[in-house]
Amino acid sequence: MDPLFAAHCAFRQRDFDSCISLCTDLLLKNPYDQAAWFLKTRSLTEQVYVDELDVDEEGLAETLLDENSVAQVARPGTSFKAVPRTSQGMPSQSVRPVSQSGRPLSGFVRPGTQGGTRPGTMEQMIMTPRSAMTARPVTSASGRHVRLGTASLLSEPGGPFINISKLNLAKYAQRPHLANALFDYIFHHENDVRNALELAAKATEAMRFQDWLWKVQLGKCYYRLGMYREAEQQFLSALRHQEMVDTVLYLCKVYSKLDQPLKAIDLCKKFLEKFPNDATLIIALARIYEGIGEVVSSVSQYKEVLKYDSTNVEAIACIANHHFYTDMPEIALRYYRRLLQMGVYNAELFNNLGLCCFYSQQYDMALNCFIRSIELAEDDVIAEVWYNIGHVAVSIGDMSLAQQCFKLTMTLDNDHAEAYNNLAVLELRRGGIDQAQSLFQTSSMLNSCLYEPKFNGAAISEKVGDLQRSYVLAKQSTDAFPEHIDSAKLLKRVKEYFSAS
Repeated sequence: MDPLFAAHCAFRQRDFDSCISLCTDLLLKNPYDQAAWFLKTRSLTEQVYVDELDVDEEGLAETLLDENSVAQVARPGTSFKAVPRTSQGMPSQSVRPVSQSGRPLSGFVRPGTQGGTRPGTMEQMIMTPRSAMTARPVTSASGRHVRLGTASLLSEPGGPFINISKLNLAKYAQRPHLANALFDYIFHHENDVRNALELAAKATEAMRFQDWLWKVQLGKCYYRLGMYREAEQQFLSALRHQEMVDTVLYLCKVYSKLDQPLKAIDLCKKFLEKFPNDATLIIALARIYEGIGEVVSSVSQYKEVLKYDSTNVEAIACIANHHFYTDMPEIALRYYRRLLQMGVYNAELFNNLGLCCFYSQQYDMALNCFIRSIELAEDDVIAEVWYNIGHVAVSIGDMSLAQQCFKLTMTLDNDHAEAYNNLAVLELRRGGIDQAQSLFQTSSMLNSCLYEPKFNGAAISEKVGDLQRSYVLAKQSTDAFPEHIDSAKLLKRVKEYFSAS
């Protein structure tokens, strides 16, 4: 078989290692073989390619040092940074767990939705252990390169494949097909955004500013460099030349970074009229609604997605999550069973099945689901499974088992605020007031948006006669969750004590 044809077959079968090996042998025989160079470049890119639309994790610098938002104190529903207020139709904070920013957790894990794993403030970052922190991977620009038709194409044995610093980018810009492959290689494989930006700029100029694809590539480079206004201009210009769904999604990401969710919503609705029933646009709209706290609107969009794509895992999981926290575990169980039938097989799904079975009074199935979840759980998930088992133990009255589960949760995840709060309640029942107060304080420090440890600490302080501390904690609890009636009653009662004294 011809080696180049064999390399093409391996590439189509996504056997990139074999394709690279065959292309390397061809380049050793003929260093000027453009077909082999092109195929090897594509294979190296595909090995590390990740869709930019779904990778948008924010680090601590983006969270705390963001200077792109228009309003520092925005109204709820108009900003991703404004903590959503509970309202009719939105699940109560006392039922649905929240992240460190006070936002209800999503039913589907996406980049940026795991608020509990990323410190929300500088103080929390200092207190967070190194093992619990995540950082954005940084790729060094030590890649490989060559120039076709010149002496620099000669690859050194064991040396770099493409030496980007020696490339004549203006020459490649005149060859659109080679330029596209080279851009993807530099952008994805080498993570050299500046050289990728230079190549895209020269290619755009060579195409007389009429090629929408190169404008999208320019926008991607500007977005990666944090130049969101320049990226917005490029994406809008690309849409004027060619209306594409991917370009709209990139533009929505820019507006999300600029903290303009309402503008992103208008954009999605506008292009849904031109691309009706497009599942990706509807999902993007649902994610934005979820980000600003409009949970009911988000769920309605996910239901719309299922009309056109009945196997969309994200939509099914988010709808199931919403039904569970609105006291409909039987309906949520049907959705999670659907995911199991579709082939989703992981610890998170069995954990959710166990909770749904328990609250649906199917206790035998709940135990089996939790056992299977523990067997499949990895290090970053097993703490949550044990916490849920402890919560079930509290519900059935087995306080000894619940205490063991919460202690095991704290051992596996030392920053689990909810476990500290629940363990403090169990200690309080046993008469350990001092230890309970310490655990409540730790829980409040780990997640400042939780109102339960503040309220519980205020109630204990009132019981032991420390009215000043009780007033402070009750005020913090009321601020964190204004709809909590008991916090308001406690705050009013402590104020009356001060007035009487």
